[in-house]
Amino acid sequence: MSYSIVSVNIGQPQPLAYQKKFVPSGIDKKPVTGSIQLSFFNLDGDGQADLVHHGGKDKALCAYPLEHYSYWESTLGKTFTCGDFGENMTISGLPETDIHIGDIFQWGEAIIQLSQPRQPCFKLSAKHGEPQLPKLVEETGYTGYYFRVLREGIVSADAPLQLLELHPQAITVEYANRIMHHEKQNAAAMLRLLELPELSDSWQATLRKRLAALE
Repeated sequence: MSYSIVSVNIGQPQPLAYQKKFVPSGIDKKPVTGSIQLSFFNLDGDGQADLVHHGGKDKALCAYPLEHYSYWESTLGKTFTCGDFGENMTISGLPETDIHIGDIFQWGEAIIQLSQPRQPCFKLSAKHGEPQLPKLVEETGYTGYYFRVLREGIVSADAPLQLLELHPQAITVEYANRIMHHEKQNAAAMLRLLELPELSDSWQATLRKRLAALE
């Protein structure tokens, strides 16, 4: 099964206006054409300012489903273009309900694996001038998701995303989002997520902290 990459988007950190000050952010991604090298950490030419919460091997690629753009345009009354949610890959036909933690894909020469849902931060609201946008993203579950890179290689928007391996536990991004943002007392579900070694280190740490607080 394969899926279309509508756009590949990159950007370097630059000042972003937020609450009467400027903070460095790499959220401003723009579409690029042609072939591009994907490393274990990012696409060539892409960068993150806050390496504590963004980037790293578990979050080498941020992807966002194209289908959500029409919802945000209708809800917020403005026009969006690919990359406006800070994603590196704008993907068609692969919403959070249909992709699972640990799924493995081939993209061009590279092999990538889904590691966690994307967690929206204040920089998304700063970019679009919508203070409630991160909260709305959490509420809808239209978060997007991150991939780690298992094999580096040349990629492009012309190369489809091909499913190589469906994770046997089939725990969707939608399910993980629900537990993280809405069912914060659901210990059994958190334990289920922690059974996935493919889940990113940061999500595992957050879930373990919550479980400890419930004991």
